[in-house]
Amino acid sequence: MIRVSVPASTANLGAGFDSLGLALSLHLEAGLVHDGQPSTVRVCDAHHPTHVAFRRAGGVGEVWSSGGIPMGRGLGFSGAARVAGALLAIAQRDSVVVANSHDGRLSAFRTAAELEGHPDNAASSALGGFTVAATDRAIRVPVAVYGDVVVWVPENTTSTKESRTKLSQTVSLADAVWNISRSSLLVAALATGDVAALHDATQDRLHQDVRLAMVPDTKRAMRAALDAGAWAAWLSGSGPTMACLCEPSRVDTIAMALPRSGQVHRLRIDMSGPVVS
Repeated sequence: MIRVSVPASTANLGAGFDSLGLALSLHLEAGLVHDGQPSTVRVCDAHHPTHVAFRRAGGVGEVWSSGGIPMGRGLGFSGAARVAGALLAIAQRDSVVVANSHDGRLSAFRTAAELEGHPDNAASSALGGFTVAATDRAIRVPVAVYGDVVVWVPENTTSTKESRTKLSQTVSLADAVWNISRSSLLVAALATGDVAALHDATQDRLHQDVRLAMVPDTKRAMRAALDAGAWAAWLSGSGPTMACLCEPSRVDTIAMALPRSGQVHRLRIDMSGPVVS
């Protein structure tokens, strides 16, 4: 009867390309298939990211997966699904206690990040909160900003793999320094509670403008969120979703200002991370 709940994530956060992520209070559920399983549960096929990660981490048998993270929208569905599969394998092999431990979460992160090809989403889904990741290392950074996250999700989807083909393979020294300074500023701002720095800290020169050119409605949603009082707004992952961080009292105002062509979710930063039971 082992099951797991894993949070969604919003990654990059502007300048932190492939390295920064934030766990969100939107969850994917998964579990081990067992005798007497309800017919309403959909068993993952061999290509489902939860199943692939489960087997990669040494799991035996079948798994099911469901939940509220939309696919292909920039909210870390595949990262969360892979973390879920790896945690189920750890719980099956070692115990639920081990799967819920920091070491268990880090092991699940490494499996998921290897399969993802980039670590940012997997780190947040595995550890919760605000994370910094580099290849197979991930650290959760304490957050002193107590805001809510509003996400605007349009109907269209984005392929992360395809969107990466649009990005330049080389960058100027000036742009590299720009992004390093902004991503470092964002870590400092979130860790110290300096909300005044968040807007500048989420500016980017590596990927966001190129991707936003393909989803002009998302660019308009970002502008609307900022005009309505958000501290910062960014393209979530490779898009097309827009995410913004704001004072909780501004959530409804921001939600009303966003284009009606997308769905609005009022979320929080998920500080708990995955839960295996």
